[in-house]
Amino acid sequence: MIPTLHTERLTLRPYQRSDWEAYRAFAASDRAKYMGGPIDEAKAWGWFANDTASWALYGFGNLAIEANGIHVGTVGLVQPPNFPEPECGWVLYEGYEGNGYATEAGAAMLAHTFATTALDTIVSYIDPENAASAAVAQRIGGVEDPNAKGPFGDTNRIFRYMRPTSGDTK
Repeated sequence: MIPTLHTERLTLRPYQRSDWEAYRAFAASDRAKYMGGPIDEAKAWGWFANDTASWALYGFGNLAIEANGIHVGTVGLVQPPNFPEPECGWVLYEGYEGNGYATEAGAAMLAHTFATTALDTIVSYIDPENAASAAVAQRIGGVEDPNAKGPFGDTNRIFRYMRPTSGDTK
């Protein structure tokens, strides 16, 4: 079952067919450059389907981010075959940056995943030029791990999140 999570300002919910157009537009835009984009519609559909299928295959996956009832981006965990570890990632669509949505959604996804899976560690693979995502990773507890292996060789900065211990408040 794919969960719906609620934070103070956001609803993180399963993808709906109506989310496809915004997802496709993002993937085809220059905004997807830090993820290997822009990409064509067929490849974007593969990503969209992977994000959803991951729930059945791994017990984690991506969720749509809603703010005030508007679909503003995505957040979640994925581990396609070329990813050595599960990755927590986030995307905000044009016009929704700068509101703290990625930080709020990323923190909620990590908390949910650590509470509902046996994972002890999760990573984020971040393009070295993507300073905004690196800042989000640090705000939600990520520590850069220079020894980690990424899916694209040594081209990404890799931030690691550890399962909180019972005394942690995060």
